[in-house]
Amino acid sequence: MSSRSAALSFSISPWGAGTAWAVRSKVLLLALAILVWGCNWPVMKAGLDHVTPLWFSALRFATGGLCLFAIQLAAGSLKVPTRRDLPLIASVGLVQMMAFTALGSIAMTQVPAGRSAVLAYTTPLWVTPVAVWVFRERLSRLQCGGLGLGLLGLGVLFNPLAMDWTNTALVHANLMLMAGSFLWGMTILHLRYFKADSSAYQLAPWQMLTATVPLLALAYGFEGPFTGDGSTALWETVLFVGPLATAFCFCAVNAASMQLSATGMSTAMLGVPVVGLLASVLFLGEPLGLPLALGGLCIVGGILVVSLGKARAARRAG
Repeated sequence: MSSRSAALSFSISPWGAGTAWAVRSKVLLLALAILVWGCNWPVMKAGLDHVTPLWFSALRFATGGLCLFAIQLAAGSLKVPTRRDLPLIASVGLVQMMAFTALGSIAMTQVPAGRSAVLAYTTPLWVTPVAVWVFRERLSRLQCGGLGLGLLGLGVLFNPLAMDWTNTALVHANLMLMAGSFLWGMTILHLRYFKADSSAYQLAPWQMLTATVPLLALAYGFEGPFTGDGSTALWETVLFVGPLATAFCFCAVNAASMQLSATGMSTAMLGVPVVGLLASVLFLGEPLGLPLALGGLCIVGGILVVSLGKARAARRAG
């Protein structure tokens, strides 16, 4: 690889380096990804007015994957996966990308975007017990308190008492979102405790290809020929969810998942439903009530407390 290609690869792929600067950059990129992913929920809700859920999911990963393949080919940084990379390609491509996104897109035809974002990011409910009991992650009292505060906020936002349990389609949609959250949580654990030969950035295009192929087959099998209406709004939505909310965000989040603890990562991701709820209120006119305000404050407070607990633990270790 030439020096110019190497420089370009580094500049567009800071999550691939192992320096202290790269560690800090992963945290900043994660924060930006959380912001983008939160805004992506109302964007996806709007996009589903122009195309059916499975075709929308297939478009998302096809455009995101093509974007990354093009960038890496231009930079000379495209890497053929090794045998050790294949488990992460399979789990992220088929579980985190394909299954989570398809379940979320189908569910959003029945559930408001803000509530969808909340249910889809209940990952601490699944990640924390497994991380502590199986992988022996240790949590300080401060971290436990922050996690509890975040989960309290999630419970306030979820509010199962307000849901119409007689509406079968709505109940199934909510269960789909919870199932997607569970699958995402298991992928967080896999990313944290399984070491591949390649970086998250190098693996991402192959993972998106792995998600795209079965999604195209499922879309054609269940929804028939391409259902997009060809409108400008559709392609504007695809440009946002493909290159930005997919190519960039999955690289940033998965790079952070390889660096941060599983419990810390799942707690940080609670920021997505807060942003998603606020964005849904601003852009889709979804109602803003007291549960939204209280739940959002609890989640943000929980994230801050967990972060404070990690910083104290790091100072003591140093």
